[in-house]
Amino acid sequence: MLFLNAWVIGFCIAAPVGPIGMLCIHRSLSGGFAPGLATGLGAACADAVYGLLGAIGVAGIVMGFPMFTMALQIGGGLFLLWLARAMFRMHAQTDAPRAAAVSVPRAFATTFALTLSNPTTILSFIAMFAALGASVAASQGPRWVAPSTMVAGVFAGSACWWLVLSGVSAGLGSRIPDDWIPKVARLSACVVAVMGLVQVVGGVKHWMS
Repeated sequence: MLFLNAWVIGFCIAAPVGPIGMLCIHRSLSGGFAPGLATGLGAACADAVYGLLGAIGVAGIVMGFPMFTMALQIGGGLFLLWLARAMFRMHAQTDAPRAAAVSVPRAFATTFALTLSNPTTILSFIAMFAALGASVAASQGPRWVAPSTMVAGVFAGSACWWLVLSGVSAGLGSRIPDDWIPKVARLSACVVAVMGLVQVVGGVKHWMS
């Protein structure tokens, strides 16, 4: 039961389509299922890291240092702006409607780093894990069993969402006319750039306040 509840948490946290979702869709349309899924799995692994922090109760260590949190927020926003520029140029600098796909390792690494650069994600896990108190108390075995089960559930739920999103996007990619791909890429780049700019401005405001 604890695993199932954690699975739901992982799925729900991953499901809102933010910058990672836009990257997953973009890479699935451009390069197919593999880079799209790798993009999502990078985020799922980062979710599992934050899930572990929330599960073992050391989240306060991260959130107790506001300057560190704000630096990560600004850095993550700058990373989003860089990714948006790369997404735009990848299609603008080629005559081929479908640009070359990003490598699977790079797709994984960029989203893993990007998701970790947003420490406010851990607040979602803290809030949701608070509702699992009864399930944790009822768990049997050594003390590490409950945190391990929760982390595995979070990763499985998040990975399932990215599997669905990348699979659907890759399937649609083969049916979308070639001249639509650059338009989708530019739209995705603009959305990611706006999200990055908002994150940078918010971090700077908190830094100066």
